[in-house]
Parts: sequence; C-alpha cells; structure tokens
Amino acid sequence: MSVRSDFSLELQVEKVLEGAAHPEVKAALAAARKHMKSGKGGHRRGGQVLIQLLETARQRAADAGEWPVVRLVQDSLDYAEGRILQPDFDERYRLFQDGARSKRLRKHVGNILSINYRYIAEAGREYMDEHPEASVDDLIAYFGTLSEDARFLDAPEDRPGRYRLLRGRAERAVWLERVLQERLDVEDAAEVAHRIVSSPEAIALLAADTEGQMVLRAAELHRRSTGLAALRNVVEDPTASELELQRALEGQHWIFGGRFVGEAAHRRLVPGDEVDIPLIRGDGALHVVELKRAASLAGNLVKKYRGSWVPTAEVHNAVGQAVNYLVNLDENRHRIRKELGIETRRASAVVLIGHPSVQPSVPEQSINEALRTLNAHVNRVEVLTYKELIDNAERSLGSVPLG
Repeated sequence: MSVRSDFSLELQVEKVLEGAAHPEVKAALAAARKHMKSGKGGHRRGGQVLIQLLETARQRAADAGEWPVVRLVQDSLDYAEGRILQPDFDERYRLFQDGARSKRLRKHVGNILSINYRYIAEAGREYMDEHPEASVDDLIAYFGTLSEDARFLDAPEDRPGRYRLLRGRAERAVWLERVLQERLDVEDAAEVAHRIVSSPEAIALLAADTEGQMVLRAAELHRRSTGLAALRNVVEDPTASELELQRALEGQHWIFGGRFVGEAAHRRLVPGDEVDIPLIRGDGALHVVELKRAASLAGNLVKKYRGSWVPTAEVHNAVGQAVNYLVNLDENRHRIRKELGIETRRASAVVLIGHPSVQPSVPEQSINEALRTLNAHVNRVEVLTYKELIDNAERSLGSVPLG
C-alpha cells in the first residue's frame, strides 16, 4: 500500500501541531512534519516511516489525554493511507481558498440537486395531469413511492447508458422481504427480495414450489459457502491489502456469529474515525470490526517472553487503535444515537489480524492461545486471526439444518 504525503497533509499536520498542548505531543507531530519536508528536490517524503511517526504522535496524544488531537491525527493517518479522499480532506480542514468552502465542489453538488429537483417537478406534473383530483398529500405520497421504487432501478441490456424505474416493484419487494424475514432464516432478506422481484421467472418458481423454505435455505447456505471460500482465497493471498479483505467481508456479517443482525449504513460515526465494518448486535449496540492485514502481515503475531508466547507490539497497537475508537464512540454517544439511531455506549470491537502462515515456525494452537489470553484481560475488544474466524464460520455452516 502506497503512503500519500502531499501539501494537503502537511498543512493539516501543521494545524494539528498548532492545537497540541503537551510537549511530547508537539515533539512527535514536529517529527512527522520534519520527515515530510526532508524529501529531495522539493518532494515530500512518506512511506512507512511517516505512518510510524503519525502513530507515535497519536499514542502520545492518547497518553496525554488530548483526545481531539488523537482524532485529528487519525484523520492524518486515514488520509495518508488512502481511506479519506483528498476533496473530503481539503473541505473538512479548509486547507485552501483561505478557509473558504470549495466553489467547484459546491457547484458539483448543486448540479446534482438541480437534476433531482427537475425530475421531481416533471414526475409531479405528469402525476397531476393523470390525477387532476389529487391532493397535496396524494402528491407527497406519490413522491414517497418513487423513492422506494428507485431502490430497484433496472438497467436494460438493450439500452446501454439508460435506466428504468419500474413502478410498483418496491411494494412487491417490501412484502417479499417481510415474508423472508418473518418466516425463513435468511440473513439478507432485502437483497434476496431485490433479486426475486427483478425476475418474473423467479417469482413464478417460488410461488409454484411447495418446498420453497428448504430451497431458499439451501440457496442461502450455498451463498454463504461461496462467500466464505472467496474470503479464504483473499485471506491466504500474501499480497492482499486491507481494502481487499474489507471487500471480501462486506455483506457477510453472519461470519461473525449469530449475535449480529446486520451492518450499519454509516462508517464515519465520529470525526477522524472511519470504522472498517460496523456491525449491529441483536441488542441494538454497535460492534466495530477493525481490519489489519492477514497473510500479508509484515510482522509477527507472537513472540517468546520468559518461556511463553505473547502477542507482539503490532497486535497491541491494533488493540490500542480499537480502544481509541470505542473511547471516541463513548464521547459522542448522545449525538450518534440522536442523529443515526445507533447505540454506542455499550459498543465492542474485534480486531482481525494476521494468519498462522506469517509465522510457520510457531504452532497455530500457540498463536491462538496467546491471543485468547490477551482477550481474557482486555475489556470490550477481542483479537482473532483471520483463519480462526473462517474456521469458526465453517463449523457454523456445517451445523445449520436445511429443514
């Protein structure tokens, strides 16, 4: 993974340095800025050294209790590692235009809104022409159905670049989604309903099949098994990035166990923190999944200490990052619950890191036992290797009955 080091990051780090108070925090930030400026020919230096310097600054800020600085440095890390896009970064910190918002981005958003409102106006005029007796409430209700039907947009093969909004499809999908949720054990009922309502043939087959429940369960087990096999391929790839691991895990919250009912739509819940995978537990509380590299992990998972295997600093750093997430969620719990309806006061986290293949000389059982010992002494955070997660999920697949 390349590390981005540019003028935007330099300006942001300087702003964070201005706001820091503790001498050790200021010194750590100054070291990161000095490294960036040490490139030859006016070029800024990045690399893993910059990441390590920023992580040190984040840790110093946490030790000093400067939590606003912790969040800002996390933004620096997210930007350097490509998790925040440059327009978002520049806008958030008003790095250019002398602190003003970007006119170009504002114009872009304005154009999108203009197109949306034009469509609404035309759709409303067409509806009123066909229903001259309609009231204002009828018109608003019609716009509501348009919004629902937009979720099931169709892209016809014979008309590239064109899309169709098929009226009435949403109502059928909502009914089918409720049937799947209430009567069958299907994890992603909305996605299944979407596929079925998009295929008249599938609806006809489902209606005619008296053993529909077993068929759907078998299909869901096949989907899970296929997704798990794809995830294992990525996990065992010695070149796979964190982004590739995240893509392989998205939409498969069942892998983490039956405690979870789905994924949250929002990943950036507090400024400076973007959760890799936000899961919702059955009690409505948030569960953060923090992803590190798997077979491509550069360092070791465990080391020998006084005759026993213990987790390395790399594992402890990942746990510390997850703890920082939970602290930030606790501090912002009232706003998050009010704006997003997500409970974060009882939030927990799991760190996925490494694979036994990164340390072939150490027995897999010894690695797992060292991490379990750590888990027993860390509150609200659990550490697992990707292999242990997949092995657990495979065992759960083998125990699911079809009927």
